[in-house]
Parts: sequence; structure tokens; C-alpha cells
Amino acid sequence: MKSEAGKVSNRRIDMSPPSAIEISDEELVSISVRDLNRQLKLRGLTREDIVKMKQRRRTLKNRGYAASCRVKRVEHKGDLESERVQVEIELDQFRTEKARLRSDIAGLEQKCQRLIEYADAHSIVLAMDLLRDHHQQDAAAY
Repeated sequence: MKSEAGKVSNRRIDMSPPSAIEISDEELVSISVRDLNRQLKLRGLTREDIVKMKQRRRTLKNRGYAASCRVKRVEHKGDLESERVQVEIELDQFRTEKARLRSDIAGLEQKCQRLIEYADAHSIVLAMDLLRDHHQQDAAAY
């Protein structure tokens, strides 16, 4: 995927006389080092002009790398933001589920209490020690 940041300007950077060098920035960045060296040699440029062209190439390549880095960083930030939103949604779902379970437990405790009261009212013998121990264990879990 070619991004906006991956594009290289066709603007020339004047580091040497324009008549001596006729290589666009895009070509300078895309050409292999071997082909560039061959081109520069064929044109009969001075050592100083060759060094300037190579510096220009390195500057342009570094700009491309930096732009690519910025794009990747922005994309990664977007991915992390999406992940954060998803985690928040899951957290809300867990909180809702926790509240529902607590409500269910409270309802079951009320039912248990009513059953105990019913057993007492109808002289049904229950092992109260077991019920108390069970109730204390439940209370300790909170």
C-alpha cells in the first residue's frame, strides 16, 4: 500500500549547477546505487558534484524513511486506539455481567431466607449450622 507519505517530491534541490545534472528527485531515489554511479561517471561530473548528488540522494531517501515512519506511527496509534475502545466495551460488558450476577445472588439469598422462614413456620427441621456456615462462606466471598 503506497501512502501519501511515501511519495517523493519532483522538486529539485540545487546542490550543483542544473546544467550538469538532469536527474529528477524521484529518479534519484529509485535508481540503484550501481546505476547511479554509472550515470554520474558517464556524465563526466566532478568529484564534488558526485558527492553532492549522493548527499542529495541520501537526504531524499531519509525524508522518505521519515515520512514512512510517521505514517506507520499514525496507523499504529489508530490500531491501539481501536483496541482500547474494544477493551473498554468488553470491560463494560463484564461490569454489566458482574452487576447481574450480584443481583442474582441477592435474589437467591432472599429466596433462601424465605425458605428458612417457611421451614420455621411449618416446623420443618433444617440443619441450621450448615445454612449459617454456608451463608458465612458466601458473605466472606464478597
